[in-house]
Amino acid sequence: MTPYRLVARRIAAGDETAFPDLGEPLERRRASGAARIAAREALAELGGPADAALPRSPRRFAIWPEGFVGSLAHDEEIAVAVVARTRDVAALGVDAEPLPEDVAEIVLLPSERRACAADPVLSRAIFAAKEAVYKAINPLDGSPLEYEDIEIDLGAGLARLRDGRTLGCVIERGPPLIAIAFQLPGRA
Repeated sequence: MTPYRLVARRIAAGDETAFPDLGEPLERRRASGAARIAAREALAELGGPADAALPRSPRRFAIWPEGFVGSLAHDEEIAVAVVARTRDVAALGVDAEPLPEDVAEIVLLPSERRACAADPVLSRAIFAAKEAVYKAINPLDGSPLEYEDIEIDLGAGLARLRDGRTLGCVIERGPPLIAIAFQLPGRA
């Protein structure tokens, strides 16, 4: 059993009411609201508060209720949330496709290019995984990770950081393709 809950939902009219109006365009508020609705569902599945506010931190990450960690992502159609209890997961990040085809090539390390030479979808999965790693680590300790600081090994289900830390990495094949990165408590 996975140590987290993943919830995905289609973005719909009215979802913007789940996110405060911070002067952002309606589409952005609607997507952010949909992600928070998904997060509240995941929180409730874990026994957490189904009405959590999930305000945005100054660095634009959701602030989770005590005892929980999570991450949000969305595109124009789908919003996703991944949530876990802090006793089970120390850091958690998520990212979702679709991603631009050509952007992935810019961020791949040579070992990653070799690993996905036969399957171009894997290059986009690696890109999404790197985004998920950033979303897991930056809120935890503020590390300003660059793409070259993260090596993804999809076969092993691992993300290795240049500083020696290792995270678990899971790809859920969609649509949409969803990447989840997590660090277990007491692991570096």
